[in-house]
Amino acid sequence: MKLGILVNTDRHLGHILGLAKAASKKNHEVVIFAMDQGVRLLDDGAFTELGGLDGVSLSFCSHSAREHGIETEGKPEGVTVGSQLNNAMMAQAVDRVIVL
Repeated sequence: MKLGILVNTDRHLGHILGLAKAASKKNHEVVIFAMDQGVRLLDDGAFTELGGLDGVSLSFCSHSAREHGIETEGKPEGVTVGSQLNNAMMAQAVDRVIVL
């Protein structure tokens, strides 16, 4: 199974971490896309480390990042600067989407 996690708030980091890690341990592929206020989580190392897990991809909307004053350069390997195209591609590619 392929799980999508759309992160549009900065309020559910614990749930995001738990879901992504549990799904990854079960060998499910996880695609995470952060936008709107969810990009604020990019300042938390626990969130950006998800991009380095096997089977987990993490991208974020560069427009949202600029709007919220989040630096887009120098993110860890496995974190992709993207756009709403990444969101659309995630929605098309995954079996289920959770929005947090």
